[in-house]
Amino acid sequence: MKYIYRIYQICIALPIILVLTVLTSVTVSLGCFIGNGHFWGYYPGKIWAAAILKVLLIPVKVTGRENLKKGESYVFVSNHQGSFDIFLIYGHLCRNFKWMMKRQLRKVPFVGIACEMSHQIFVDKSGPRKVKETYDKARHTLKDGMSVMVFPEGARTFTGHMGVFRRGAFMLADELQLPIVPLTINGSYDILPRYDKWFWVKWHPLTLTIHAPIYPKAQGADDIKERMEKSYDAIMSAITPEYQGYIENPDQ
Repeated sequence: MKYIYRIYQICIALPIILVLTVLTSVTVSLGCFIGNGHFWGYYPGKIWAAAILKVLLIPVKVTGRENLKKGESYVFVSNHQGSFDIFLIYGHLCRNFKWMMKRQLRKVPFVGIACEMSHQIFVDKSGPRKVKETYDKARHTLKDGMSVMVFPEGARTFTGHMGVFRRGAFMLADELQLPIVPLTINGSYDILPRYDKWFWVKWHPLTLTIHAPIYPKAQGADDIKERMEKSYDAIMSAITPEYQGYIENPDQ
């Protein structure tokens, strides 16, 4: 069955995914150029991400959507198991948001220009001024009534286990007094582990758990620390037992 699935990936899934990616990137870029970047920067990408999982025959289960209120802005934070986190969240969170993503993704053909045109937030860690610019853009996005999606580990896991969380997203939520919504992803690491250099997709179900929002009680360092710890614990609580517990990520 494994080899049949690999043949399917090469002969059927890969060509479809390439065409979908190019068409979606062009649609997003042209749509954002014409206007309404909040619409064109989200809905084509949502359809693209959900379609890729369907083409690869990956089943998806989402729980906790009832925790989100219509019209409320959130800072979403999630564990980062692998590349398929993107497809799962984009395709199945069902919430308009902007990504905070590595600036290296700007160089990906078609995808990079679409992300730039749709005002996704590239994280530039090359110096204090660039980091400030990143969070200034995120701040402006949140003040516009949008939500932001952040992987606070800053890097995909090598083991399936969570690493440490960085404070940036939590400081941003504290400054604007916005609720933080923890998300737990399961299955992405099993589909495509980071160490796998052959890039064969392995069939495995994906699950997304949307936890209850964590609202600010006050403002300042203590509240940042408390909400960061609560978010970490919430995400960890829903991770499958095999990947429970902290393991250091050398890429962080």
